[in-house]
Amino acid sequence: MNKGILLAIASSLTFSIMNVFVKAASETIPVSEIVFFRSFIGAFLIFLLTRKTKVALSKKGVPMLVLRGALGALYLLAYFFTIAHIPLGDASILAHLSPFFAIMLSGYFLKEKMNRNMVMLFPLFIVGAILLINPFSYDSYTVYALVGVFSAFLAACAATSIRYLSTRHHKYEIVFYFLASGALVSLPLMWNEFVWPTPLGWFYLLCIGVVSLIGQLVLTSAFTHENIMVVEVVRYIGIFFNVMWGFVFWGETLGVFSFVGGALIIGASIALSKQKMPEAKIKPSLQRLNR
Repeated sequence: MNKGILLAIASSLTFSIMNVFVKAASETIPVSEIVFFRSFIGAFLIFLLTRKTKVALSKKGVPMLVLRGALGALYLLAYFFTIAHIPLGDASILAHLSPFFAIMLSGYFLKEKMNRNMVMLFPLFIVGAILLINPFSYDSYTVYALVGVFSAFLAACAATSIRYLSTRHHKYEIVFYFLASGALVSLPLMWNEFVWPTPLGWFYLLCIGVVSLIGQLVLTSAFTHENIMVVEVVRYIGIFFNVMWGFVFWGETLGVFSFVGGALIIGASIALSKQKMPEAKIKPSLQRLNR
């Protein structure tokens, strides 16, 4: 097993632990506040790492770094919101729709062409997502699940930008811009709903900040050693971790629709990863952003 795959598995385990703290904290702390402290703590720690390792923040490619940061910040808000309102396993499966979106984004921005087999797999993603969204109930769950799908789209956008930036910038720099952007985006959102955390709440927030930073660094390293589709598909092991934590701490189980929908999405993603991807030709607009 190569280093990129091992790093992808390690990042999935780390982020699943973060999700446990996020779900626990969301019982008393607003989502925007969780995102702010997650980002602020991580940005502070990564800044110290850049100083210690003498990694300078470059002056080139700042627009692309900021774009990656903004996409990541919006993803966090959407994903944490989903975790707070639906079972951890369901939220994790919806977030792992990202390979489906990543294929479309890479086709547009990297000019990668989809072969016939790839196109034939798309209906499986769509049916799986519909089953997970559970539109048959027409209740608040459907709305929360739709936010989960949106978080998957944002995750695909962020992953595409990470893959592009990882060949041009140090991982500390990429992560710093992501976390700093997350703090800036979430600050005004939490301003009117700030809740002073309890001692246990502060513990959760500190753990979220530290654990998520570790996961982000490991994930960024994975993208430097392996292509985006392989990393995204290997990270499906994170669904197992999240379902396990959801059962252990909250007694959550997957319903029939969730199980079937999840199986379709995972199966389609594994099949998608086996398809040969053509050589990337980066869209000129992305190249201009990185100047």
